[in-house]
Amino acid sequence: MAAPSFRERLRGFLGLNRTLGTLMGLVVLVGLGEKMAERFLPLYLVALGGSAWAVGALNGLDNLLSALYSLPGGLASDRWGPKRALTLSTLVALGGYLVVILVPTWQAVLVGAVGFIAWTAVTLPAVMGLVSASVPKNKRVMGVSLHSLVRRIPMALGPVVGGVLIGLWGTEKGVRVAFVVALVLGVAALGLLWRFLDDRREEGEPGGMRAALGNLSGDLRSLLVSDILIRFAEQIPYAFVVLWAVQVQGLSAAQFGVLTAIEMVTALLVYLPVAALADRYGKKPFVLMTFGFFTAFPLSLLFCHSFGSFALAFVLRGLKEFGEPTRKALIMELAPPGAKAATFGAYYLVRDVVVSAAAFAGAPLWLISPQANFLVAGVFGAVGTVYFALRGRDVTLPG
Repeated sequence: MAAPSFRERLRGFLGLNRTLGTLMGLVVLVGLGEKMAERFLPLYLVALGGSAWAVGALNGLDNLLSALYSLPGGLASDRWGPKRALTLSTLVALGGYLVVILVPTWQAVLVGAVGFIAWTAVTLPAVMGLVSASVPKNKRVMGVSLHSLVRRIPMALGPVVGGVLIGLWGTEKGVRVAFVVALVLGVAALGLLWRFLDDRREEGEPGGMRAALGNLSGDLRSLLVSDILIRFAEQIPYAFVVLWAVQVQGLSAAQFGVLTAIEMVTALLVYLPVAALADRYGKKPFVLMTFGFFTAFPLSLLFCHSFGSFALAFVLRGLKEFGEPTRKALIMELAPPGAKAATFGAYYLVRDVVVSAAAFAGAPLWLISPQANFLVAGVFGAVGTVYFALRGRDVTLPG
């Protein structure tokens, strides 16, 4: 019998199949269009006459609606199949893009966000369910990591292209052009989805909303509490990082795009090695290190006054993805068969509803001072990291 080829060994190592391959293409097409504009929306809002409160409202709306969409998205995936759930969320996102393209006001951005926020929120439970159903148990961290890795490619390239568009046409026109491109890529993604995606689901009883929320107990609840505290550290400064870099410290939009690329490249470099180690040796150490990096990033911003110092800080921001796929795989392992997408959605519903308060709190803290914003974020991160160190648990499943 001939030895497996390098391609076959690589596919086996990655757990790659047609379902995962189609998901990767979908993520690249929709993600590239989305990220060309999304990271510059705070600047776009300000250019259209919006205030710091509008910027904070956008970030809070992002978290709140992502939470509210996640559980229905998970339930839809378990009941109707991930293919239909992915199609619906993509269509809603395209509608949001059209609103921003056709109505150039800051209020329209908030209305359109109700649509395009839906894509990530609704698709993530469906994607996690597909990964869980299509790869072996001892490859789930690798499967989730592969999704996260490919997802970061458009997250790295999109802001660079968006920064160039803003440099060519200015903030208002450049962002709107980016949304036109996002619309075209989204239509192409729908074609790919219907042509190639296998609609895989695990056997089991989907249950309803109450059952999904009831699954958030025991070790999964401990993970959820620590994750909420860590997301406070992320979301309090999130929308204001671009303002700190561009408006306060004088970086250009193109330089900020490069910083985002540095963040994503850093994440890309660690995903697969960490996935292989976590699948073999356990998940808690890698999740704990991730929480430490979440805590370090807002504190590092206090010392950023040049492009070089920002570059180092964004390396830290990239390292915060160290164990994120591991955390997602852990949620799926703890969820019951047949209700994994719904349980995943319930987890994100509870987490993001609570964390939306932190996103809205970012604006008043920013108005006190940027330093107050970053320091409060760091305190929440430290508490969450210590909590997980004390209460977090590993879960190891056979292959």
